[in-house]
Amino acid sequence: MADAPYAPRRIRVLPSWLLGRAAARGHRLVAEALATEGMRMMHHAVLSAVAETGPVSQAELGRIVGIDPKDMVTVVTDLQRGGLVTRTPDPRDRRKNAVEVSAEGRRVLRRTQKLGDRANDELTAALTPAEREQLIGLLTRIVRPADGADGAGKGAGG
Repeated sequence: MADAPYAPRRIRVLPSWLLGRAAARGHRLVAEALATEGMRMMHHAVLSAVAETGPVSQAELGRIVGIDPKDMVTVVTDLQRGGLVTRTPDPRDRRKNAVEVSAEGRRVLRRTQKLGDRANDELTAALTPAEREQLIGLLTRIVRPADGADGAGKGAGG
């Protein structure tokens, strides 16, 4: 781990330290990959959520992705300016905006998802396919311990 900061041997073997270093490397690889398309990670996460949940209010979108409402307005505005989403009055509640992915947003999302997949492949390149699957299962159990063993390996992405 040449790019990791120095830590004493006792610290370097702690799961919390190793997970932090792995996460930092993964974020860097994905951020660099997305940047080749002019996309930031938060924008990609929001665009992915809009495509998955489609027409969705900004408030609900913020809850789904875990973004403060003020920050969500900025991200959605950026995505709208780029022609990646549309924002129209919600037909069920005209006081709210419904956000939906545009055709251009879907095209960009297909490209950025491939870039993210390649970055994650690079992150886990030292592992066999079986080890990658096991890693995802173990990390899922760490991230969502209440899911128990039956949630292992499911739904882990990014």
